[in-house]
Amino acid sequence: MAKRQKHDELLLLLLSLSLLSFCFRSSLSEIIFEERFDDDGWRSRWVKSDWKSSEGKAGSFKHTAGRWAGDHDDKGIQTSNDAKHFAISAKIPEFSNRNRTLVLQYSIKFEQEIECGGGYIKLMSGFVNQKKFGGDTPYSLMFGPDICGTDTKKLHVIVSYQGQNYPIKKDLQCETDKLTHFYTFILRPDATYSVLIDNREKDSGSIYTDWDILPPRKIKDVTAKKPADWDLREYIDDPNHIKPEGYDSIPREIPDPKAKKPEEWDDEENGLWKAPKIPNPAYKGPWRPKKIKNPNYKGKWKIPWIDNPEFEDDPDLYVLKPINYVGVEVWQVKAGSVFDNILICDDPDYAKQVVEEVFANREAEKDAFEEAEKRRKAQEEEEAQRAREEGERRRRERGYDRGRRDRHRDRYRRHRNWDHYDHDEL
Repeated sequence: MAKRQKHDELLLLLLSLSLLSFCFRSSLSEIIFEERFDDDGWRSRWVKSDWKSSEGKAGSFKHTAGRWAGDHDDKGIQTSNDAKHFAISAKIPEFSNRNRTLVLQYSIKFEQEIECGGGYIKLMSGFVNQKKFGGDTPYSLMFGPDICGTDTKKLHVIVSYQGQNYPIKKDLQCETDKLTHFYTFILRPDATYSVLIDNREKDSGSIYTDWDILPPRKIKDVTAKKPADWDLREYIDDPNHIKPEGYDSIPREIPDPKAKKPEEWDDEENGLWKAPKIPNPAYKGPWRPKKIKNPNYKGKWKIPWIDNPEFEDDPDLYVLKPINYVGVEVWQVKAGSVFDNILICDDPDYAKQVVEEVFANREAEKDAFEEAEKRRKAQEEEEAQRAREEGERRRRERGYDRGRRDRHRDRYRRHRNWDHYDHDEL
């Protein structure tokens, strides 16, 4: 009983410490900005830009859950005009990621056959005239999908450093189906990052290595030369393996000892009989010494790496300018993208919980999409059938009209021939 009581007390203590740790972490974490677009209040938080309006090229957003959704009350903002520019932004409490983690996350659903267009979002610093927010507005971070045809399915991660934009060097791919997907970018104070799609890590690394922002720490020593005594031979001849005496005198072929001269063979008439030759089993081919590992082998020579004299570290490389705005600025050939669940915080665990919460209705969304696809295909087949019937009707009409023309032509020809006759001769 005493052991059982101690075990229970220890378990209770561990649970208490775990809960205390969670509460302590939660108290330190901060949600900078979160937009679910659940009600019309979003309109007071977001400003639609007039960018491209004077040219008639500005698109608008509509508040909707889209044509298929796991929860019809879970709405976002959807691009609603084809071949337009879309620009909208929200002001957020100023946030600096100095000495803290930055988490940028949002969801997007490409309901359209997008053909060519963006689905990314931007974080801006300083002052932004939101009514003029557009493609030329400087940003500190741009993150999200960019699709064009079958070749470009890129996931952008572009950071700004000292006024210049630097794209990630890796070829990250985005999702291209018509369901909701979450995109998450995590940037940590040690300059490492992670990119997640639907809570699954797709890539990770360091800003030092995956962006060409700073010169590399190490470079190859172009002045280095391979040492003259560098031995590249992995194997050498065994000096103790000596060719046996008389080895070179062993013939390749010998007379067949089993062969016998045919009884009908006449030496005077056929010449001296000689036994046919066969391969000599004692012949082992040209002599070659055995190979042994070269004790002086140093491997393939490689140009050594040295410290780059042009490298100057910046411990604040990961620090973005303080963030004041979040915005969507994209151009799309075909509209229909639903942006939702925009989150800026410093807690990756909370971001993960948001994805899990929304994806609780994932199967319902898939079912709704499949049902919508069935209706679309049925409608397309119905329209195709109507087109076929209309084409057949027009072909029949053309055939009827052609028949009438032929009959009129025949009657005309008969009358014309009759007029050529000499009626007095009839």
